[in-house]
Amino acid sequence: MSQIKIRKAKREDSAAIATYLLLAMEDIVCEFIGQKDANKAKDFLIHFIQQEHNQYSYQNCFVAEDNHHIIAAVNIYDGSRLKELRVPISLYIEENFKTEFNPEDETKPGEFYIDSLGVNPNQQGKGIGATILEFLINYYVTQKGHTIGLLVDEENPGAKKLYLKLGFKPVGQKILVGKRMQHLQIKPEP
Repeated sequence: MSQIKIRKAKREDSAAIATYLLLAMEDIVCEFIGQKDANKAKDFLIHFIQQEHNQYSYQNCFVAEDNHHIIAAVNIYDGSRLKELRVPISLYIEENFKTEFNPEDETKPGEFYIDSLGVNPNQQGKGIGATILEFLINYYVTQKGHTIGLLVDEENPGAKKLYLKLGFKPVGQKILVGKRMQHLQIKPEP
């Protein structure tokens, strides 16, 4: 396998980031906007990835590149900022989709939250997701001493197995837009 490079995302990466994040969250975005339309979901996500100071902003994303092509993206942010990062999204949804935006809190203070991670379908099964997670664990947990949290769909045992293998531990359960999720965290060594 060639050398994968993981870097902080830039505004110009927005379309690629949206493509990969939607692999993990298209149904959730469709639920947010009240429409089952993949194109509208992508446009919605690109709109926010290009902006600053919201939960999906490029500022809260990393991308994985192979030969200067983005092959994966991850969205991660400080859980203590969830409410403020959601404000622009809530206002936009209410104004443009005439629907109320009031999802459950998927994270909370005390963790950096991996909102979504997506890998190009042509590149899946090559360990890229694990490489990104190891990068995030090293950066946030090992170097900066933060806890990382995420939610995994109880109907996705493969992903849960990977997270547990990397050191994540179950800390509870949540319902997010009607789906049963397990809340996992990895904390710094004491």
